[in-house]
Amino acid sequence: MIDFSLCEVNKFRAYGGANGNKINILYEGNSYMLKFSPVPSRNKAMSYTNGCISEYLACHIFASLGFKTQETLLGTYTDPRGKEKVVVACGDFTEGGKRLIEFAHLKNTCISSEQNGYGKELSSIMQAIDEQMLLPPDQLRDFFWDMFIADALLGNFDRHNGNWGILVDEQSKTAEIAPVYDCGSCLYPQLAAKDMGDVLNSEDEIDRRVYVFPTSSIEEDGKKISYFEFISSLRNPDCTAALKRVSARIDMEKIRMLIDKTPTLLPVQKEFYTVIISERKAKIIDYSMEKLMKLKGQDLERDEQQNGGLQFTM
Repeated sequence: MIDFSLCEVNKFRAYGGANGNKINILYEGNSYMLKFSPVPSRNKAMSYTNGCISEYLACHIFASLGFKTQETLLGTYTDPRGKEKVVVACGDFTEGGKRLIEFAHLKNTCISSEQNGYGKELSSIMQAIDEQMLLPPDQLRDFFWDMFIADALLGNFDRHNGNWGILVDEQSKTAEIAPVYDCGSCLYPQLAAKDMGDVLNSEDEIDRRVYVFPTSSIEEDGKKISYFEFISSLRNPDCTAALKRVSARIDMEKIRMLIDKTPTLLPVQKEFYTVIISERKAKIIDYSMEKLMKLKGQDLERDEQQNGGLQFTM
């Protein structure tokens, strides 16, 4: 792995966010945000979460699904106390005069919205997508739902309005959807290796991590959305269209190879990530697709019966 300890630190750049410390470094002439794993809020038995592993692996899986994604490099950093830590370097995609506008900030420009930029209610997010004027609403809406399906596959519990957005260039007056970034809340970052083994030995524990938690951070009527219930209900046409698009791009063999090649992972971690993604794919994505195909088949059969009846009466 790369040792980032001797890289030049840019003290004139700082980052927000609550998930671990961050510094800006120069590595091979390029700017990177170096992220450190935070101390876990839930699992007190862990010294640090697996957030850096989650960031690295989830971003690579997003890329395998066809998303434009931030560059991530896994490495180590030795702090002033001599303690070596696993870190992830995230490529700076705002170089060249581009500026990131978080969706939360964009949402704040929609003055008719009843919620502020960080409001998580789905209806207000959809309203802001329709009202913003930087990109065609259909393009931004498709991206939002594609990302939602991919987050469902990877169990992201913290995709909010502050960690996706639009890249703008004020000089050229152009805008584009920013690469997917901030994926450290995917893949159960607060689950220690020992606990992963316990989960693998219990079908009930696996099912709880598919059907019960994590939920999306996005809300409907003030309640966090269940990925399984929302997607499999097929009640949102935009979400269902994204389900069809993204499911066709999931290649489990590619994902297995990415997991296998990820540095520092113990065998139990590799097995856990492989199993949990396979289970979420089968029980959320595949189940919903099978339900959709069955409904389409029923609609086709009904149409054929109606057409046959019309022909008979003529």
